[in-house]
Amino acid sequence: MIRQLKRIILGSLTVLIVIVLGAFWFTFFSSRPPLTIDPATLAGDGSTLNYCELAALDGTGKMAADIPKGNTPGCSYTHFPLPVLRECTEPLPEDADDIRGLWRGVSGKVGHVERIEQCGARVVVTASGIIHDSGPNSTGGYNSNDTEGTVLFTLGDREYCPRSSAGMFWNQGILEFKVFGWGPVVVRRFMDDEQLMWEYADGSVTRMERLCTLPEAHRKPQARGPRYSFF
Repeated sequence: MIRQLKRIILGSLTVLIVIVLGAFWFTFFSSRPPLTIDPATLAGDGSTLNYCELAALDGTGKMAADIPKGNTPGCSYTHFPLPVLRECTEPLPEDADDIRGLWRGVSGKVGHVERIEQCGARVVVTASGIIHDSGPNSTGGYNSNDTEGTVLFTLGDREYCPRSSAGMFWNQGILEFKVFGWGPVVVRRFMDDEQLMWEYADGSVTRMERLCTLPEAHRKPQARGPRYSFF
């Protein structure tokens, strides 16, 4: 009986270790997401724009599905890029709120700056070196297929940051981020009067004010993560 119990425990621990190692390998060592973003978007300088001047979403320009999916080059972009949806004018869905613009945290994650783009059912969030894009596009699936940006370790000259994937969906005026598009909600964004609220999975709640121009300190993202060095 005791031997059988030990075998069960040992087998359970083995399965658990295999699952953990498999998840770690997939997160950090599986093939990086293909870079499908328009090269002109990354090459351009998004710090020169006035983000209080929002384009009219009147359907006279491109639709969301006409534009390549945006995502992060490696673990971070090197400078604040142009908007991914700058040529898109598709009207928003009826259940969506307009949260477009440049935002800065005034409580919670104070000083955090992010840009939110919307066009049709598509939403792109650019902040802290990463670009998360969810919705109809011309080069990929609906969910974001990206990296999280925080570098855990380096091997030689290569940085390793975790992969991430989420779908963004509107729920009664609240933008919800669901893991893999079908998992739990890990982020919620919504308007509260003239400020944008950002609720994160760690329990933090950040209130953000609108900015017209990008602060100089955010033109180039700061390095994120412990960056443990091996070899």
